[in-house]
Amino acid sequence: MSASGVDPSAYSVQVKNGGGIGTIFSILIGLLPFILMFGFLFFIMRQAQGSGSSAMNFGKSKAKMFVGTKANVTFFDVAGLPEAKEELEEVVEFLKFPDRFTSIGAKIPSGVLLVGPPGTGKTLLARAVAGEAGVPFFSISGSEFVEMFVGVGASRVRDLFTQAKRHSPCIIFVDEIDAVGRHRGAGLGGGHDEREQTLNQILVEMDGFEKNNNVIVIAATNRPDILDPALLRPGRFDRRVTIDNPDVNGRTEILGVHAKGKPIDTKVDLSTIAKQTPGFSGADLANLINESALLAARNNAKKIYLADLTEAIDRVSIGPARKSKVISDKERKLVAYHEAGHAVVSYFMPEGKTVGKITIVSRGHAGGFTRYEQEDQSLMTNVELEAMIASLMGGREAEFLTEGVLTTGASNDFEQATRIAREIVMRYGMIPELAQRTYGKKQQAVFLGREQNEEQDYSNETAVKIDNEIDKLLTQGKKNANKILKKQNAELELLANALLKYETLDADQFKDLMEGKEVDFPNVVIPKERKTEKSSAKSKPKKGFPEPQSS
Repeated sequence: MSASGVDPSAYSVQVKNGGGIGTIFSILIGLLPFILMFGFLFFIMRQAQGSGSSAMNFGKSKAKMFVGTKANVTFFDVAGLPEAKEELEEVVEFLKFPDRFTSIGAKIPSGVLLVGPPGTGKTLLARAVAGEAGVPFFSISGSEFVEMFVGVGASRVRDLFTQAKRHSPCIIFVDEIDAVGRHRGAGLGGGHDEREQTLNQILVEMDGFEKNNNVIVIAATNRPDILDPALLRPGRFDRRVTIDNPDVNGRTEILGVHAKGKPIDTKVDLSTIAKQTPGFSGADLANLINESALLAARNNAKKIYLADLTEAIDRVSIGPARKSKVISDKERKLVAYHEAGHAVVSYFMPEGKTVGKITIVSRGHAGGFTRYEQEDQSLMTNVELEAMIASLMGGREAEFLTEGVLTTGASNDFEQATRIAREIVMRYGMIPELAQRTYGKKQQAVFLGREQNEEQDYSNETAVKIDNEIDKLLTQGKKNANKILKKQNAELELLANALLKYETLDADQFKDLMEGKEVDFPNVVIPKERKTEKSSAKSKPKKGFPEPQSS
């Protein structure tokens, strides 16, 4: 610095200590991201522990355990399923008094599979078993086994059976077991996935090297066709209990159970309601009673009357009435003749269905509808099926005969008629000109869900014959409907006029109109003389279609 002409003594340099608060603050600034990250992870872990699903608990079973009567449901609350109740009552006996069975060498069944459509009472039966058995009851859904992490499902199965063995004798209920019990190797490419690991563990636990003598597995499904065969073999699910929609007696019992505690009018006969609800499941009937109670409350009524129950049937099966829908007089008249055509043809056709209600009040996508009273039957004759086709064709024929027009309102009728005709030809072997066999083999790919492809297992020449026979059935149904409506034109006009004025007719009113009896319709003129020979027509032999009786 001297060389450069600068005198160092002229300047004063002070050195300050670099430590203190500034240094600590800079260190904290550097560590802040790590502190925030660890704090966030700690918060997440605490939250997960509070909800019972921490990282350490992923492999723990999510089954809910009930002990004693905590399920609050017993067999007394289950109606309309006598055979299923009997099977499950025996399971309860196995658990309560095992020595009675083991003393004579009987083995307690390891599993019971409940099979049936949705809403038929499978889960309700399992809850009733929990209420009756007085033993621990583990309840879990099939979808709760599978998680996003590999191996979690199998771990949860092991944990579930470990808990069950600890509390044996006990019951494990798996609802919707098809969520994990599908055919193995059915995925795209036949790959092995997490669901298959879970299923393999279930198979091992149910009937592996180590026996579960006092643990009974009850599972429910509405898709038994997609379950793995290894799951269905004896030793795993020894018993299969089929639960179908209830018959008329079962429906009456179920309605009685759900009507308890509700102010049903004494004039209401639940057996009559049961006859009007063929095909209803237990859940549908419960919804029906609840809907009728809501309707009564909406009308500020203190009781539930027959009208409420009848309206509830329509709401459950079709939908609420669309009273605000604007419809022209011309369209309203067409709808009246259309529905009258269905009813008149069904009434005068041999083996035709009994009309339960006919209305032109719009519900859902339908401008009107005709409801039939169907008996519970598992077999149908060819005459009954052909009468159904004629009745379906009656709507379009009535429109054309009275108004001379063709409308789009019959599209659903044609779809149903074609389906019935196709089944007559291809499934039921009712055509003499064709060999009595089934035509078309349905193939279902499990990985595509419910999609089904029909394989043509017959020649092209046979396909032409099948189409011709289907066309013949539909054409004959159209001719039968046309013939009846022409000969019973007075009844057709009478019914259409009644519908235009009163919109809805019940079974008794419709029957009285067809039989020429006086009905409380002051503005509808009833012909004084009319020949009604439906009974004589129905008493004739069931071969072919006898000529409809003229009026």
